[in-house]
Amino acid sequence: MTRTIKYLFLMLITIVVGTYFFITCCSECGAGVTSTAPTTEKEIIKEPSATSYPFAIDGNGFAYNTNDNYNFNVSSHNFLTPLSADLTKGITGLQSHLSSNANNVINVTGYYTSQEENNTAFPNLGLARANSIKNDLASKGIPTAQINTQGKLMDEMIPKEGTYWGAASFGLVEKSATAEDELKALYEKINADPLILYFNTAEASIHLDAAQRQKVADISRYLDKVSDATASVVGHTDATGQASTNMRLGQDRAEFAKNYLMQNGIAADKIIATSKGQTQPIATNATEEGRVKNRRTVITLK
Repeated sequence: MTRTIKYLFLMLITIVVGTYFFITCCSECGAGVTSTAPTTEKEIIKEPSATSYPFAIDGNGFAYNTNDNYNFNVSSHNFLTPLSADLTKGITGLQSHLSSNANNVINVTGYYTSQEENNTAFPNLGLARANSIKNDLASKGIPTAQINTQGKLMDEMIPKEGTYWGAASFGLVEKSATAEDELKALYEKINADPLILYFNTAEASIHLDAAQRQKVADISRYLDKVSDATASVVGHTDATGQASTNMRLGQDRAEFAKNYLMQNGIAADKIIATSKGQTQPIATNATEEGRVKNRRTVITLK
């Protein structure tokens, strides 16, 4: 009987010890096992927030800040109207300041993104937007001679429902001491290598390359800064047909180019359109290649 009790006691000890090691060791091993059951969670992608840049100027004795600004639809250079009352108030104050400080100029920087289409005559959509703002400021009494324009690539700009909110910035600075020399150099540059357009009268649009777009920007800038300056737009033809008919055809081409410049923000009274018809060929009219060169519209400064 004593031996049996002893045997049962040893078995009990063995069970207790085995249970202890199972709990402390095997359960720890099980804790590291990763479940292979598929997860039902879905990754949530957060949409980026739309950007909004304020109309903010602080410098040279003038300060104004409002969250309202000039807004533009995607791929458009025309700002949305009407402008807010707060923005209009700021522009009125800016006009008063510039009127009293002729040595100050306002730098207008138009923003654009690389995803937008540029259907303007300017090198980039940002500069076209700045030019639209410039024309609005000029309509409110700010001389274009006191407005500088430029474009800036802003790929971080995010639209809201197809609109970029506040796609421009502003800075008030002192007028450059070398401004007159720069304008003289710009005048010589434009007239030494004028903008020449080649197109048929049946065409409904003008397509410019990068170099031609820069020339339009240069012409616009010069006309803004020099009050009595004008752009001369002269239409030329080849010698096919009657001279009187070609004179009218050259005028039509000049007017077509003038309208194109006006659509891109150059004032009508700054553009003089005339015709030379077939009287000033630059190549022979005996070949088609030469006639193509003679059918041209040349834009220079006066």
